Amino acid sequence: MNLLKAFFKRETAIPMTALVFASTASAALVGLRVLWTHDLHYGVLIWNLFLAWLPLIFAVLARELYRDPKCSRLGFGLMAGAWLLFFPNAPYIFTDLIHLTSRFYRYFWVDLTLILLCAFTGLILGFVSLYLMQSVVTRMFGRMASWFFVAVVAGLSGCGIYLGRFLRFNSWDVIVNPAHVFHGLNSWASNPHPYMYPYSSHATFAFPALFALFVFVSYVMLYALTHLPKPELPRVDLDTKPPVPLPA
Repeated sequence: MNLLKAFFKRETAIPMTALVFASTASAALVGLRVLWTHDLHYGVLIWNLFLAWLPLIFAVLARELYRDPKCSRLGFGLMAGAWLLFFPNAPYIFTDLIHLTSRFYRYFWVDLTLILLCAFTGLILGFVSLYLMQSVVTRMFGRMASWFFVAVVAGLSGCGIYLGRFLRFNSWDVIVNPAHVFHGLNSWASNPHPYMYPYSSHATFAFPALFALFVFVSYVMLYALTHLPKPELPRVDLDTKPPVPLPA
């Protein structure tokens, strides 16, 4: 399967090109920030942006496998599972704003702009992948089921973002170290306070719920914007010249 050809099909060429441009611009600005300040701290944004691309890659592969009658459903299921596993990495970059809350310093507005640019790019990467997977679910089970699917994914992503930010798990830990993940989840469920100290347990459980709501509402708004009707403009024939008045 030609991944580049699958990415830049006629129906997806424009958003994919825009995402490549936004990602390149974000990475270049982070690189300039590192060269300017000689501080590698925010270089992690480039890594997080790379992780945000993975769910889109898996979604494109899953859609192509679903469309190809020669491919097994097992391959589609593996790609869909990988997409779901890595999807929280797309909106996760917004939590990097926590690095700006410790103190105010001379590069505050520069770093705020860089984080927001990378976070917004990552969010759109995730939403494009979610749209592709929703279209597959729509063909399989119908439109109502596809929106239930979106709500479930938003809820799971809120939990995944919490596990990544506070319990410091990575997406691949579910596969390479499942016992560690299970132990961490069990400890969190039995005593949630240490992971969000000095916040209460209510805040602990509110964080994934609020982030899930953020993902769902943001996706609904973007979905609505992409379905606006095209404006009907009157056709103007530029070749038509006004009649020349006859001399008196």
